[in-house]
Amino acid sequence: MAEQMETNAAARQGWMGLLARAPEKDLLTLWAKVTDRPAFKWLRSPEVGGVMVRGRAGATGAPFNLGEMSVTRCSLVLEDGTVGHGYVQGRSKPKAEAAAMIDALMQTDAATALQEVVIEPLRQKIQAAQQTRAAKAAATKVEFFTLVRGED
Repeated sequence: MAEQMETNAAARQGWMGLLARAPEKDLLTLWAKVTDRPAFKWLRSPEVGGVMVRGRAGATGAPFNLGEMSVTRCSLVLEDGTVGHGYVQGRSKPKAEAAAMIDALMQTDAATALQEVVIEPLRQKIQAAQQTRAAKAAATKVEFFTLVRGED
């Protein structure tokens, strides 16, 4: 039972992270393809706020405040009681609303259809963008080497 809860939590973290990182245009375009949208009530309507972004020098040093970032968040509940949350970077209320609704629906029987229509296409687009960026960076890589001179 505990293992399944951990698996469910990890899966949910995965799709929520994907929704948060997805470009707004791509997310809203794919979300528009979903026609079967259940009724819901707001627990927290979309609101824009700020969060402090923290960093670490060398990823292991002492944490420091890097700066502030705008975030939009919302929470909703479906008629069946399923709760969905949306946290996205920036000031897009429609993106946060779509993320919250997708989060809620991914916890229901509609998850398989949403996986095919929204989640997988987003995952593929983000992976393709990362690979393109990595290829551009690799093209500028300079390898330094030293020849042994034998003067010892």
